[in-house]
Amino acid sequence: MGRKTLRAGQGEDGMENRILDDLAKVAAGALGGAASVKQEVEARLRHQFERILANMEVVSRDEFEVVKAMAAKARSEQEALAARVAALEARLVEDELST
Repeated sequence: MGRKTLRAGQGEDGMENRILDDLAKVAAGALGGAASVKQEVEARLRHQFERILANMEVVSRDEFEVVKAMAAKARSEQEALAARVAALEARLVEDELST
């Protein structure tokens, strides 16, 4: 009978477990390396974008919102003035027709 007697920890299952453990360690190391590369690339890209934006004349969001509110107010005032001018012109035409 060609059976081997295996001691605890030396069977095929033990060998497979060690191989799987080694593969898991390699995979974990590779993923850790990939994560650090990803972080490095993100940091470099962020730095490049910040440098490019610093050289551009870009307004902040707060400044944009202030100017947007000013433009809305100016439009509203302009529309009100246009309505007043139209009313005054209508009165002027009426006065000219009645005289």
